[in-house]
Amino acid sequence: MSQTIINKNNFHKYTFCIFKEVVSSEIENLKLNFKSKSGSSYYFTIDGVYRLSNHWSRVANCKWRIVNSNTKSNIKNQDRTKLGFAKWTDFYPDNDYEKLYFIEVNFELKEVNYFHKNSDNYKNQVLRTATETTKVIKQIRILLEEIAWTKHFTQDINLLRKEIISELITSNASLQEIKRKYL
Repeated sequence: MSQTIINKNNFHKYTFCIFKEVVSSEIENLKLNFKSKSGSSYYFTIDGVYRLSNHWSRVANCKWRIVNSNTKSNIKNQDRTKLGFAKWTDFYPDNDYEKLYFIEVNFELKEVNYFHKNSDNYKNQVLRTATETTKVIKQIRILLEEIAWTKHFTQDINLLRKEIISELITSNASLQEIKRKYL
């Protein structure tokens, strides 16, 4: 895939982006450039775009998240309007057929997220398509949050959970194949 230069004319067409939450005073002196049918407001600058919205994640044909600038954690409360900023260079091309995404897990916070291969934190992790990534994330959330799956295992569950998830995100082995090794 050729590297497309993202700007105000194409940032909303099949892109992945992680916006950083900012304070509302950052747009006080900016002119509203666009308001979507769903009520999101966009303010364009030379460096990037501010988005004021009450919905994040899947946005039309894009995958946009917002994270708290201080913790780098996903903002959990999705029912309140948040203001995010992203540089034009933070937008990456997205589609459903290329292996563009890798997964990272924060075991302490029990959080799982996906990132684009063009992001700064990509270090040769296993890449997956959007559909494959969604499937593995669902499996990881079950492993992190539930205990019913542990009934046939005798190992320390926290250690086992970490080992299985780590192997799941660093290999192309299925969850069943990985679990079978620990029985």
